[in-house]
Parts: sequence; structure tokens; C-alpha cells
Amino acid sequence: MRCRTEIQTSHMILHGQNLQKRRLKSSFPWSLNPRKRYRLILLKAKMDELKPVAANSCPLTPLTFLERAATAYGDCPSIIYNDTSYTWSHTHRRCLQLASSLSSNGFTRGDVVSVIAPNIPAMYELQFAVPMSGAVLNNINTRLDARTISILMRHSESKLVFVDCLSRALVLEAISLFPPNSPRPTLVLITDDDDAPELSSLSWLNADFWCTYESMVEKGDPEFKWVQPLSEWDPMILNYTSGTTSSPKGVIHCHRGIFILTVGSLIDWAVPKQPVYLWTLPIFHANGWTYTWGMAAVGGTNICLRKFDARTIYSMIKKHGVTHMCGAPVVLNMLANFPNREPLKSPVEILTAGAPPPAAVLFRIEELGFVVSHGYGLTETAGFVVSCAWKRRWNQLPANERARLKARQGVGIAGFTEIDVVDPKTGASVKRDGSSLGEVVLRGGCVMLGYLKDPIGTSKCLKDDGWFYTGDVGVMHPDGYLEVKDRSKDVIISGGENISSVEVESVLYTNPAVNEAAVVARPDDFWGETPCAFLSLKEGLSQKPSEKDIIDFCREKMPHYMVPKSVVFKDELPKTSTGKIQKFVLREIARGMGSSMVSRK
Repeated sequence: MRCRTEIQTSHMILHGQNLQKRRLKSSFPWSLNPRKRYRLILLKAKMDELKPVAANSCPLTPLTFLERAATAYGDCPSIIYNDTSYTWSHTHRRCLQLASSLSSNGFTRGDVVSVIAPNIPAMYELQFAVPMSGAVLNNINTRLDARTISILMRHSESKLVFVDCLSRALVLEAISLFPPNSPRPTLVLITDDDDAPELSSLSWLNADFWCTYESMVEKGDPEFKWVQPLSEWDPMILNYTSGTTSSPKGVIHCHRGIFILTVGSLIDWAVPKQPVYLWTLPIFHANGWTYTWGMAAVGGTNICLRKFDARTIYSMIKKHGVTHMCGAPVVLNMLANFPNREPLKSPVEILTAGAPPPAAVLFRIEELGFVVSHGYGLTETAGFVVSCAWKRRWNQLPANERARLKARQGVGIAGFTEIDVVDPKTGASVKRDGSSLGEVVLRGGCVMLGYLKDPIGTSKCLKDDGWFYTGDVGVMHPDGYLEVKDRSKDVIISGGENISSVEVESVLYTNPAVNEAAVVARPDDFWGETPCAFLSLKEGLSQKPSEKDIIDFCREKMPHYMVPKSVVFKDELPKTSTGKIQKFVLREIARGMGSSMVSRK
């Protein structure tokens, strides 16, 4: 009788309150002891009363890493640039002062503040200072032409632009291209006593520039209470895609996504406390794959470089005891082909991403003592979200096999939700056999909010099925590792056969005379299109290979339908500032060459 009374009481509770508690009733099976069931119902009801409050729901943002660095590593070096050295306490204070100046001059929530600068201390500080004022940070590629920069500044509606002294003429030209009645952004000049002493003086500062970067820092309040996001979904970053497709888009990222990716990237690369990080990756490229904020989280030392080559990199490694660096495969190729290279005295961790690195380049660079990690990501993911997680047993494999495995993109990093390869028409997963091609799709907390002012473009890649469609073509191996084969636009369809340009390039890189390789489609009246290889050769060759030599080399190493039917030699292949080869430029050249006159075999 008592149990029955308890059951009746529970029914009264459930039906006398709200629909949520009615659902609680159905969530517990009647097979349970009635007394136990009743207790569970009451416990669940009490738990549901607990809601987020201010103490447990602070917005996630990577800007908090700077405060932590100032506390934990305050007297440790934060930035080294030529003969200049800052500590984390110094960097924290300068960023607060700059954020204070921005805020007090009316640049605040929602305003876009742009930066055009190389990897100098001011560029690093701005990654914190601009969003700490509440504004949205927009890094602009320094190697773009004035027309493109003008378009980006107008599209973003930038209110203020920080301009490196050596980019002054470029930006003023870009501003001159604005329509007559279009609002102009305010310009602030970043002077550089080390690399441009003649431009560090204020004597030539004219009406084009409001003030200098250092004057803004000096006028700011070092006790400024920085502007925290109202929501972790607030926009923090506006990045434009690299331009390899010739049509850059404005990608918006929020505080939450950047926080998640920063932490995940540090975990995945196993970055220790207080590394020495060499900035060979442009900060304007996806904010240095979030390692701008990541270095603050672990109290690292940032070695800044205005410009670099292989000789400079090796010199900095030796001088500062560099432990970590990032770079596109072109950087690996540069280091591997440096004529006076010597094996490193201590290993240097190097993370590469952007394009699949040829296995031959990976093999050569690791012989020198670099420990290569390989990742994959896009501007739309704010950095790399897939990495080739290494297994110890692979260390026992032959060197060529290790390099082949490391060339794969891999699995999702910690904190990223899911990756797959699907049929772009049906959305169904392709077979995990390492050969079935499909489109790479991603989902996770660091996928962009969307494209600025482009709802159609956003809906095309952020689809209703819950995936972000990357436009990259790949395969999924039986062990669950992703391998990107190509951009969808770079797949060459010859006589009905799909040819991966990346696979052909990988073979070309094994030729000892080849420095850089890129393969694109050339029109062909018979096959539709055929592979056309663009190559740059290594310096100092006693005998340069001919077009026939390259074609014969390829015929020995790949199916004949994949062999380039034409080869074009160039001193250097066109690249973006991040080292990606601009295939759209090469495609235009190949298209202008007309139909290839080759054998129909």
C-alpha cells in the first residue's frame, strides 16, 4: 500500500508541474523498484533546477592566456626581435595600453581593425590588443597588390588600419583606389628603428597617418580593464582566404572557436612549457595557426622575423636554441635544399600544413634533424584541425614508408568533433579503402561562423546535414586516417580518368633535379585535358633535364595516363605569401598554351 501511495505521489508531482517533469516520468523504466524510481525522479528534477550562472559560464576566449602569461612567466622573455627583447609582463602591459587607446578613441565592439605588417613585435601584440578593445581583428596579407587590399578594406568596412612602415606606399595606393564618397579608414603607422631607421622619425609623418603605433601605446592606460566578450560567440577574427582560388572570402571566427582550436593545437603538437618558437609562418596567415595565443598559454619565447631565408632560419635556430616552428611545405623544401646545410645539434619540431608535403621532401628534412608533424586545416577552421598522429610502431618501418605515412593528413585533433570523406552528391561516406575519392567534410567547435556578407557562399559549405564541405578531395584509409588528394578544382579528368595532381607532384619531387613542382590541367582536343607540369630546378645543376627526361622519369614510376604530357620550366613558381603555389595562375598559362599535341596512347 505504501509503495502504491508513493507511485501516486510521484504522479501528482509530475502532472501538477510542467511538461519537462512529465518527460522525466517516461525517462525512467517501470521495471525499476517503485521506491527507487521515485527517488530518481526527484533527483533528476533537482538536477534540472541547476542552471548556468555567472561563476560557471564565463565566455571562452584565448585573450585570457595573456594575463596568465604575465602572472606565471612575467619575467621570462616573450618576444625577441633583432636586439629588442620583451618579457611577458612588458607585453601584457603594452597590449593593455594599446587596447585602452583604441577603446578611448572610439574603436570598440563590432568595429573592424585591420593590420598590414610582417612578423614584427607590433604584429604579435595586435593579435591580443585589438580584440581586447572589443574590436574585430583583420590581418591583411602584405604581399597582395594595392587593388586587392583596397577591395578587402572596403569589403570589411575597416575603421582603422595599422600599417607597417615598409607597406606605407602600398596602403596609400590602395586608399587612393576607394570610390570618391567611400569612407576612408584611419591609418596608424608602425615604425621600425631596427629595419627601417630612416622611417622611424616623425618628421615625414603627414596628414595620411593619424599617429604612430608607439604613440598609441604610450598614451594608453596600463590598468585598462579590457573589453571582454558579451558572448563567446561574439566575432573576434576576420580572415580572408589565401587567394589560391583567386577569389578570397571573409571568414568570421568567434572567441569560442579560437579558444578551442588554440588549446587543441597545443595538445596535439605536444607543445611543452616555455618553448622557443621561430616565426617563419606569417602571422597574417590564419593568425599563425593560433600559435600567437598559444605561445602565451605556455609562456613561450617568440622569435620574430621581418623576412627570412634558409640561411636566416638556420642562424636563428643556432643563436636562440629554437625548439618549434611552423611553415608550409615550401619552407621544408627551402631548408632541405640549402647548399651549406648541416645536421642540427638539437632536434627542432616543425609543423607543416597547407598542402600535402611530398614524401621525398619529408625524408630529406628529417635526415637533417627536424622532427616533422603534418596537419591539415583551412582558413575556415582557423588553423589545422587534422593531424597525422604518429604511432610508435611506425618508427620500425623503413624510411620511405615512414615518410609516406607522415604525408597523410591523419585524424581529428583533440577537441575537434568529426571528419569524414563523403560523396558530395549524396552525402554518404565513401569506403574506407584508401582509394575511393570523395569530398572532405568537417564538424567541430572551431569551424567558422560564416563568410562576411555572403549568405549564399556560407550556405553552400555549411550545409543542413551538419557538415562543413571543404572542397578538398580525399580518401579515408582503413585505419581511419584521412589523406587529401587534391582540391576539387585541381583534379584533372583525362579521358574519363580522375588524376590527382598531388600524386603526380609527389613523384616529380623524387627527381633529384626538381626544386618545385605543380601540376595542372591543360586543354586537349582528344582527352579533354591532360596533366601539365610546371617545374623549377635546383641551382648548381651540371646538366639540366629536358622535357623528355622528366616525362620518361614519370613513365617509369606511374601509370601512363597520369604522366604529364607537357612540362614547363620556370625560375620560380608563383606563390602566395604563405608559400602555397597559385595553381589558378598556372591554369591560366596552361589554358593559353592551347591543346597539347601529344601521342594518343
